[in-house]
Amino acid sequence: MGKREILLFDDKKDGFFSISDSGSQWSVEQNHCYPVGLFASVGQMGMGFGVSPSSPNPRDNGGIKAPFSDLFLKYLPFQEEIRVVGVPEEEDSLERRKKKVGLKLKIKVSNPSLRRLISGGIAGAVSRTCVAPLETIRTHLMVGSSGNSTTEVFHNIMQTDGWKGLFRGNFVNVIRVAPSKAIELFAFDTVNKQLSPKPGEEPKIPIPASLVAGACAGVSSTLVTYPLELVKTRLTIEKNMYDGVVDAFVKILQKEGPAELYRGLAPSLIGVIPYAATNYFAYDTLRKVYRKVFKEEKIGNIETLLIGSLAGAISSSATFPLEVARKQMQVGALNGRQVYKNVLHALASILEQEGIQGLYKGLGPSCLKLVPAAGISFMCYEACKRILVEKDEDA
Repeated sequence: MGKREILLFDDKKDGFFSISDSGSQWSVEQNHCYPVGLFASVGQMGMGFGVSPSSPNPRDNGGIKAPFSDLFLKYLPFQEEIRVVGVPEEEDSLERRKKKVGLKLKIKVSNPSLRRLISGGIAGAVSRTCVAPLETIRTHLMVGSSGNSTTEVFHNIMQTDGWKGLFRGNFVNVIRVAPSKAIELFAFDTVNKQLSPKPGEEPKIPIPASLVAGACAGVSSTLVTYPLELVKTRLTIEKNMYDGVVDAFVKILQKEGPAELYRGLAPSLIGVIPYAATNYFAYDTLRKVYRKVFKEEKIGNIETLLIGSLAGAISSSATFPLEVARKQMQVGALNGRQVYKNVLHALASILEQEGIQGLYKGLGPSCLKLVPAAGISFMCYEACKRILVEKDEDA
């Protein structure tokens, strides 16, 4: 026996329509139902309510046009997607967006400058704490204490001080880095925004705005926070000489004078200017390249981490010899060390005594520390700017 169709609305002689093609096929003879997906894509399966979704004319399929087929065409538009039955389209879409977006944390801070400063401070504190052990090992390698290799320095620190030794001076480092990074990122964003031309305008300066903004950011943060960096270096190397940050400040001022707090400032500025300029210029350029290649305006946290890390690798490798000279000058005459007159004297003396490798001593752990630190810093900064908003919009 052939397939028989069930006729609905047969209260009128000419008022019935077939559901044999509606996605469920019934066989009266076998008394079975073969579901084919009643709520599947309607445009592909077809409703069979006397109407074909792909044709303007009603389908009869052996029957007569249903009296409500026009209403089905008007109020049940055929779309190539699955719909939740019984849920309005607006509520369905809103529910999907909530599941996709998830929870968002927003803190209202109306002042844009304050948003930048807070974001920069948090970024600096988080990034430096994450890489504090590498910073300690790098400092020991630069000044030649506790060993001549990363492994040797690590074992010596673990034997003498344990895990706490790897984080020695980190509190001072965070105190120094948090305001330093806040000032640095604030200065970069502010100067870069002022110097960058608007769409359609001519460049305001002949060189990239991010290059100048990066240099200004580095100089600003260094001038403000340099004494804290010097104290941090002293606490890391001479752990038994000082009882804390305040004690270190007092003893340095009493025995060596106020000028000692800025020993090594010249090589620091000379090193910071090219480092900060190349770092921020590389970061800004890589972000623009990413947007152009992937055609996305917003950059995710992981992408920001990778971009910031690559920018840090480029800038740190180019300015490392100046960093070595700066650390040597900061240590001063402790333990009978040679006192350098200026940065050129330091570079020449290191080159004469240790050769070219002396200028790059500690480059490995330095890159291991600076590269992720730069990436984490930029990632935290951008994330904090998205959290700290003026109203309901991103910073």
